[in-house]
Amino acid sequence: MENVCSLVQLGPEVAAFRNQLNAYEESGSHLKNHFHSKCSKFNILNNLRSEFLTTRHLKVAAIALLLFSGASALAIAHGSNESIPTFQEFTDADGRFATYNAAGPTDIASNAFFQDLGTNGRRCVTCHQPNDAWTVTPPHIRDRFNATHGTDPIFRPNDGSGCPTQAVSTEQERREAYSLLLHKGLIRIEIAVPAGAEFSVADSDNPYGCTSTQAISMYRRPLPSTNVSFLSAVMFDGRETFKDTNGNFQPVTFDLAHQAVDATTGHAQGNPPTAEQVQQIVDFETKLFTAQVRDREAGDLDDDGAKGGPEDLSSQSFFIGINDPLGSNPTGAAFTSNIFNIFHKWEHIDDRRYDEHTAARRSIARGEKLFNTLKIPITGVAGLNDALCKPDPLHSITCGVTCQSDPVACGQPIQGFCGTCHDSPNVGDHSVAVPLNIGLADLSRRTPDLPLITLRKNSTGEILQVSDPGRALITGKWADVGKFKGPILRGLAARAPYFHNGSAATLLDVVDFYDTRFNLDLSRQDKDDLVAFLKSL
Repeated sequence: MENVCSLVQLGPEVAAFRNQLNAYEESGSHLKNHFHSKCSKFNILNNLRSEFLTTRHLKVAAIALLLFSGASALAIAHGSNESIPTFQEFTDADGRFATYNAAGPTDIASNAFFQDLGTNGRRCVTCHQPNDAWTVTPPHIRDRFNATHGTDPIFRPNDGSGCPTQAVSTEQERREAYSLLLHKGLIRIEIAVPAGAEFSVADSDNPYGCTSTQAISMYRRPLPSTNVSFLSAVMFDGRETFKDTNGNFQPVTFDLAHQAVDATTGHAQGNPPTAEQVQQIVDFETKLFTAQVRDREAGDLDDDGAKGGPEDLSSQSFFIGINDPLGSNPTGAAFTSNIFNIFHKWEHIDDRRYDEHTAARRSIARGEKLFNTLKIPITGVAGLNDALCKPDPLHSITCGVTCQSDPVACGQPIQGFCGTCHDSPNVGDHSVAVPLNIGLADLSRRTPDLPLITLRKNSTGEILQVSDPGRALITGKWADVGKFKGPILRGLAARAPYFHNGSAATLLDVVDFYDTRFNLDLSRQDKDDLVAFLKSL
């Protein structure tokens, strides 16, 4: 039976229903009524009935609805008469999120995003799953491992294992080799030290055996393939972000096209896709918008004046430099720290209208306000403080050094906000390609499951130890060590863990990191409100 998923891990009740599908296949009305009663608790039938029940065979419709009602969908396979609909919802730990496909229903069978273009069974969708907000998450990766004994296409040694030399013959060997993928959702990225780099790699202490000091192995989260029309940089290190011959940044569609080719030849180990296939992939990705639509405690996130969800997001204005705090806004408009206004209507819910959602909605609104107004003394952030720094004659320091190695060189603290680095209105990434080093790859934060890479600056002999050199492996510049771009903040609840290396298991861990890193002295309520807000995006 061709269905929307090649493998689906279902909850007990829904799984039991799935086992009855064949018995009901010949009775359309019986199937429809039975499905309605079984799945009404997911409250999504009305959203999807017109998309599926009127245009698909009932059996395929039922399975698709099971997928979109929160079952742990795994790798979407090829098949006939199947599509990604205009609007689809999934459950996550905090409620529900949804993707709005602005292009309308997309046929899986005829779109290259879902086709096997390589030699190892991988497709774009292998690492960009709709039920994981178009990335992959460890719980669902583990489901795929258990269902296939570690042979699902995501488990390939070229970059799914800690190192391609690890043994993968037995299930236990595969479980060990793919441990970073299983527990943190990390893919191995191998990049050669650029010719003429300002540094050399003195040592690569890699727990998986990839110890080369010329081709460096790092481990990073796959970024979502949704909301990409808001990107200013593609990939955490910006390696898929390009300029034209005049030094101007190429449009994001150019970058995404280049990335689609590199992913096919690299991750999928295939030949370059055709121009038509690349265009299909880019067209599909740029029409996807994903955001949380319901919170378990706050209810619907577009209720009572709020503007949550992907449809509102799809109409959000964006251009490169919008609201940039460093003066790169082409309109000349001044920066504002009021980045989000999605939930401000919930700030003043009248006590007379108090119900079971009110406390949670007030918390979300407080979190949004705190995100917009919390003053942050930004210090030691390479790419920001050093970009504005002034030489300090008392310390014989010039600008452009790595802030983490010598924070004094980064000038005076910047009195900033969350929006100083997350400036895109109602989106939350940086609207220009400015990678920053906030210390995530520092030696002090390295865990034993990540490599320890020792870098030596050629001109001075200075040593830095990091778990990931970041942008420096693209530019060869010492000042770019440890720099990464900030991701889009929408659809966060569905795609833990966070940061480029999965070092934050929860959104509270993210907030705790910033609280400690910038000495914010947040109260317990502050943290709870910020988490409530972030998980509602």
